Amino acid sequence: MKIWVDADACPVVIKEILFRAAERTGMQVTLVANQSIQVPASRNISFIQVSSGFDVADDEIVKRLDPGDLVITADIPLADEVIEKGGHALNPRGELYTSDNIKARLNMRDFMETMRSSGIQTGGPPPLSQADRQAFANQLDRILARYSGGNK
Repeated sequence: MKIWVDADACPVVIKEILFRAAERTGMQVTLVANQSIQVPASRNISFIQVSSGFDVADDEIVKRLDPGDLVITADIPLADEVIEKGGHALNPRGELYTSDNIKARLNMRDFMETMRSSGIQTGGPPPLSQADRQAFANQLDRILARYSGGNK
């Protein structure tokens, strides 16, 4: 299993959790973004910079993804593509997207986008809380324990 990070919008604190996990487990973590991002010098952590443009980083992740890989993203359409390709998708708040919940998340996203385009102010997501960070770290640990060592 490799871990891919949709890094343009990924909070710094989540990247730091991933960097520590990469060092602790030896798992390969690759950040993909259209802007330069500093990553620690490590054989387990890498960075791919893609050109600017709508969904360029998402497309690069999907292209490189192997079944069983984990993608860290809050982008619901990307999570849907990951699941369709046989990967796992985890958002920075610790919610694991699955084939059972992704279609409902897509429908809600589309509904909210329709409301925003009609002029209704829906607000954005709340700031990442300590509970969110802990939920992410706990879910990541569960996934790594389940899928490391070839136990797919």
